[in-house]
Amino acid sequence: MNITGRTALVTGGQRRLGREIALGLAAAGANVIVAHYEDLDLAEETVNRIQGMGVGALRISIDVSDKQSVTEAAKAAFSRFDCVDILVNAASYYKKVPFPNPDTSNWERSLGVLLNGPFYLSNALAPKMLQKGEGVIINICDLSAVWECWPDYTGHVVGKAGLWALTRQLALELAPKVRANAIAPGPIIPPVDYDEAKIARTADKTLLNKWGDPQDIVRTVIYIVENNYLTGELIHVDGGQRFAHRKYEEG
Repeated sequence: MNITGRTALVTGGQRRLGREIALGLAAAGANVIVAHYEDLDLAEETVNRIQGMGVGALRISIDVSDKQSVTEAAKAAFSRFDCVDILVNAASYYKKVPFPNPDTSNWERSLGVLLNGPFYLSNALAPKMLQKGEGVIINICDLSAVWECWPDYTGHVVGKAGLWALTRQLALELAPKVRANAIAPGPIIPPVDYDEAKIARTADKTLLNKWGDPQDIVRTVIYIVENNYLTGELIHVDGGQRFAHRKYEEG
């Protein structure tokens, strides 16, 4: 699919990796809908930057975990653009909560954002993609989708694993007109609570001894959109982090 003139919707498009993807798609010539839950100022700033690139831009406030909110967001998108050709589910949620725990709100929120949201959005946007004859869905997973578990992040780990399963199912259900793929980034943008020592330790956990650049993910998104024979895949962009435990030990 040629990106120029297409319309993309990016959830979590106001901050961190979602913002970089939104800006990258705009730079490649796509109209971009920035779908956000918080950070109004960041969302408006992102939209202004996109408009400055000479493409269409729209800001939509959305709670992806709420089906009615998704329905309203889809209506707003279609009132401005005929079709959303590219859906990038980049909204994320992670909160450290021990298990077991009598309070299940973190579990419900995690699965709501990470799994229900991409399902609701795909369900709302895919019909017009199918009618048009083509479309691309890209889900942003992480290493926990297929490889590792994180202590005290049960909701996040299960949500991302479910998102990868949803990706495969969407590739099957929507074929051959709509393609669905996922990306599993490694360390790309340090969280705000990481100190220099933790940033260095994290880099050492990759085979390349460094953090990735957001543009590594942007280029992967563009590659997925433009490669018409790619569907049902999870692309790891992690600097070999899955294999780095072998750096200092023999097999």
